[in-house]
Amino acid sequence: MIRNVAVYCASANGVDPAYRSAAEELGRELAQRSIGIIYGGANVGLMQAVASSSLALGGRVVGVIPEVLVDLEVAHRDLSELHITSSMHTRKEMMAQLADAFLVLPGGFGTLEELFEVLTWQVLKIHQKPIVLININGFYDKLLSFLDHCVEHGVLKQRNRELLIVVSGVDEVFAQLEI
Repeated sequence: MIRNVAVYCASANGVDPAYRSAAEELGRELAQRSIGIIYGGANVGLMQAVASSSLALGGRVVGVIPEVLVDLEVAHRDLSELHITSSMHTRKEMMAQLADAFLVLPGGFGTLEELFEVLTWQVLKIHQKPIVLININGFYDKLLSFLDHCVEHGVLKQRNRELLIVVSGVDEVFAQLEI
């Protein structure tokens, strides 16, 4: 049963307004389904959009932010809970422990690092939680092509490549997770 999802996404809005729209839609949909959000705790970019849109509908939003980023990313102070950790490692560990699934919106280095870490953990059987990449307007097309390239060149097993669930929009997330 999925009660809480970790949402990984950018601390910026990006150039395509569809990214922020998708983040807001995801936040609203999760609130309407009474599914809590576990996210990076920031009050900027797509992270803020997901959190604030859920909170506006009475959703439960838990932020997990390392002390070093509290001022840099302007920690969101209106959350259901805000956990301040000592490091990025403890942040990611706490987010993964609290989540029943992982959802990934457009993002940069941090988002990619979080995505690949939970994928690696799944391959290593540290968890068996679903990981859904929300490929808004083809944002992740080149990354997905690269993963296929890795399979073709024998450095990534096809069965591991298939662990990543890919959808093109927020509406498809809930059908994939059956929630």
